[in-house]
Amino acid sequence: MDRQSMEQIVDDVIKQLRQTDVPAPQIGTIPVAVSARHIHLSSEHVEELFGKGYELTKRRDLSQPGQFASNETVVLAGPKGSLEHVRVLGPSRKLTQAEISSTDAMQIGLRPPLRESGNIKGSAPLTLIGPKGSLSLSEGLIIAQAHIHMSPRDAHNFGVANGEFVTVEVSGERPLTIDKVLIRVSDCYRLEMHIDTDEANAGFIRSGAPGRIVTESNKLLLKENLCKLEVTGPS
Repeated sequence: MDRQSMEQIVDDVIKQLRQTDVPAPQIGTIPVAVSARHIHLSSEHVEELFGKGYELTKRRDLSQPGQFASNETVVLAGPKGSLEHVRVLGPSRKLTQAEISSTDAMQIGLRPPLRESGNIKGSAPLTLIGPKGSLSLSEGLIIAQAHIHMSPRDAHNFGVANGEFVTVEVSGERPLTIDKVLIRVSDCYRLEMHIDTDEANAGFIRSGAPGRIVTESNKLLLKENLCKLEVTGPS
């Protein structure tokens, strides 16, 4: 068997394993994406870190329309250490904002607040190092609130509204229930829930896992089952 045929077989096996490990989302479920540490930069800060007139270059498209992971990375430094190769997402924004996990924050000695993306007022400071320069900002570092992107039609179908908080159950090897998941509605959004790596690791969750919004009837049933266990004990 020649090398090309062998590589094709390996690729086919990997695709089958991926399809087996991550089931296709079912009707009424929301695909979950695991968001690793990353940063959004303003045009001004792109130039400070990468050089005058520099523009981000696309590495790959992201699931949300118009968004992409760039080829560019920066170093995010703190008083106790630094995070190397932090991916810059594009296109550039009005404000610079870095999103990391709680584990990342402890590693570099910072205490960023849990915030909705875009709400950086009074957040943690950050120092960024690029190939052509560095900068220190008084705010802009957050741990992103778990959230769901959805279109107005999706919001109608799920019976939720923009700015609402919901509880989501994520299926998997270790099923996980996540409270205070923020609903974000826009015509520009594609249906997807975003969690960080700490949340994903807690539930052995991989991108593509199905999540389901817990309705009030499901919450009531869950409470009833918990009460039965407290009274009678496990069967």
